[in-house]
Amino acid sequence: SRVHRAVRPVTARVTSTTRSYTTEVKDQDCVIIGGGPGGYVAAIKAAQLGLKVTCIEKRGDLGGTCLNVGCIPSKRLLQTSHMYEQTQHYLPELGIECGDVKLDLDKVMKGKDKNVKGLTGGIEFLFKKNGVNYVKGHGKFKDKNTVVVDGLDGKQVTVSGKNFIIATGSDSIALPGLKIDEEQVITSTGALSLKKIPKHMVLVGGGVIGLEMGSVWKRFGAEVTCVELMDDIAAGADKEIAKTFKQSLTKQGMKFMMQTKVLSANKQADGNYKLEVENKKGEKSTLDCDVVLVAIGRRPYTDNLGLENTGVKLDQRGRVEVDHGFATNVSGIYAIGDVIKGPMLAHKAEEEGIAAVENIINPGVGHVNYDAIPSVVYTHPEVAWVGKTEEELKEAGIEYNKGKFPFSANSRAKTNADAEGFVKFLADKKTDKVLGAHMIGPNAGELIAEAVMTIEYGGSSEDIGRTCHAHPTLSEAVKEAAMATSGKPIHIPG
Repeated sequence: SRVHRAVRPVTARVTSTTRSYTTEVKDQDCVIIGGGPGGYVAAIKAAQLGLKVTCIEKRGDLGGTCLNVGCIPSKRLLQTSHMYEQTQHYLPELGIECGDVKLDLDKVMKGKDKNVKGLTGGIEFLFKKNGVNYVKGHGKFKDKNTVVVDGLDGKQVTVSGKNFIIATGSDSIALPGLKIDEEQVITSTGALSLKKIPKHMVLVGGGVIGLEMGSVWKRFGAEVTCVELMDDIAAGADKEIAKTFKQSLTKQGMKFMMQTKVLSANKQADGNYKLEVENKKGEKSTLDCDVVLVAIGRRPYTDNLGLENTGVKLDQRGRVEVDHGFATNVSGIYAIGDVIKGPMLAHKAEEEGIAAVENIINPGVGHVNYDAIPSVVYTHPEVAWVGKTEEELKEAGIEYNKGKFPFSANSRAKTNADAEGFVKFLADKKTDKVLGAHMIGPNAGELIAEAVMTIEYGGSSEDIGRTCHAHPTLSEAVKEAAMATSGKPIHIPG
């Protein structure tokens, strides 16, 4: 049976907390190490439920990788670069002549930084309003009941408490033999702050981060080549979606070298890099570029946290081991987000943070339905999915029905002259319960929410197909794909 999350009475007393730096913070109900999406959301929720809370963040700015050097600034650059490209190539088709369109990269970056600063400041404001004690510095366990913080102001703060949540996130994985300088050999962090447009950027890795940042600089004018070890891009996506996605990016001018690995990278006399690569046939070739973006994945950040002083167990990949309630093997210590197993997604961490806090107050109450965690690639077209892929269902031996509907048959998409892609539903053959939804097309990242809600509540494709959707909207493509799963759509031949 399914446990429903609800608001529950809390008996913990509400107490005022000091926000000034002190040498000792005692008797906290909940201490959270990490102020990223998982950590700050957990801190606010714990305070809302009446707990005495301290959040420790070493960066000095809340929001973690996501808000500071990840999700948020990258979306600003994706939007800006998309508008730049639209102004050059799309608006003239609509009869709007813009003349000589110029890009001011310095202004673009300042706008991105201003956006980030405003949002990080907003979280700190929420901390103050909710009474969360915020300590800026690097926290390290002294024992299972105490964390020592080396403050950014030079002071050392000792924080003791009953419960702790490890929410320290993840860090980029480096490519062996290639030193990251965040200027020419960069991670996603450097890709957000380049001072000039590269002539040729090589992406090492065809995952979400690489494809998003590659799209940004391709639109700004760079030549972009993606070197990917696997046979598909966008790991985790349904293969039909991944194939269509690669075709779309190729049409836009991005180049791909699939099932290819980087053997070496050497800086040349002219300052550029020469990469030697090898494909699955053993054939070697070279690539000359001025920027190398290493995006081969991320690893949990569990180093230098003093976990050895607590007895908390890690798995072979350095992730904190937790049970279904996010509790570690040490009583009173929990872990969420990128430091535990599962997809490294900000919204996953947020859900886990809330669930962990609920379990601190009332063990066994907090839960996360991992079948209802969406993934989104914010390129153009956008890609989004939730639940099972066709490959996963086939491997599990689950019989299913499939329904598809193209945006080319959606009136709003056609009117917007942005009709690339499709929506696909996968539903149980016997019960019609939605098992997965996969989309590539305009606003897919927003449209996926309806499918997520349906999976969360165990709904069927017929439920969506019989729900009235406003006309004309892109969401009608979702409705018609659902209709195609349980019956027949209206606006394409059956």
